[in-house]
Amino acid sequence: MSDSDSFLPPDLSDQEAKRAALTYVSEAFAEGCLDGIDGDCMAQAALFAAFQELVQTYGEEATARYAEGFPDRIRSGAYTVNPVPRH
Repeated sequence: MSDSDSFLPPDLSDQEAKRAALTYVSEAFAEGCLDGIDGDCMAQAALFAAFQELVQTYGEEATARYAEGFPDRIRSGAYTVNPVPRH
């Protein structure tokens, strides 16, 4: 897809671009699960693809330093999605 084929406005803020990217990844994840691929398998593949991209962009050492912060962020609930109560 070329830049001219994009459905996103060209002047997205960094935060808006990250939100759009998460939407794309979440939709791909959901499609895989609907096709019968186990959620754990999808998660591991998504992590692998993400780390491949980070290593290609920033290198192994910078990516490893970035990954060192994951345990604290995980434990603090940064990745926890609280279910919305149903009425």
